[in-house]
Amino acid sequence: MKKMFLGLSIVASSFAFSQQFGIKGGMNVSSISDDGYDDTKSKVGYYGGVFVNIPASESFSIQPEVIYNNLGSEVKGTVLGNSYSQKLNLNYITVPVMFQYKATPQFYLEAGPEFGFLVSADTKTTWNNSTSTAELDKEDYNNFNLGVGLGAGFDITKNFGINARYVAGFSDVTKPASDPSTNAKNKNNTFQVGVNFKF
Repeated sequence: MKKMFLGLSIVASSFAFSQQFGIKGGMNVSSISDDGYDDTKSKVGYYGGVFVNIPASESFSIQPEVIYNNLGSEVKGTVLGNSYSQKLNLNYITVPVMFQYKATPQFYLEAGPEFGFLVSADTKTTWNNSTSTAELDKEDYNNFNLGVGLGAGFDITKNFGINARYVAGFSDVTKPASDPSTNAKNKNNTFQVGVNFKF
């Protein structure tokens, strides 16, 4: 029994010792799919946050993250010869939990759930070279967003790498209307590309 506890302690301590903390950031290309947002296009945004990579074996690891994500969509058009655009900015604190598999010592694949919590919502309208921003009522939007991420990454060095990930949303962006016949299904979809720094 003592030998078993000693062995478990050694394994646990080796995992704890090999954990790597890091920061990450990059570009989001986000959109809102399905009904109610048919005329919208993808919007370029940003993300940034922290993570910890926890090895479970030589080939597998778990990577929880805490990320600030700028999501949403954009509408563009022309009125009376003047072009305009309106960006919907939905800002979330997201908590992805990625399960990573190292196909090679440097290249890995990842997949896992992402839990998002809405912190703010606004629109940014550009018309005839002038820009205005309007805050939106958060009560019109779901505060929780559930998605699943699929991605890949490449560690250029032990401490620096690149990563690309697609996150498909499962939760509706807006809250259901009182009239069920008017309810729209609209979900966040995001492609991310960026860099990781490990310490």
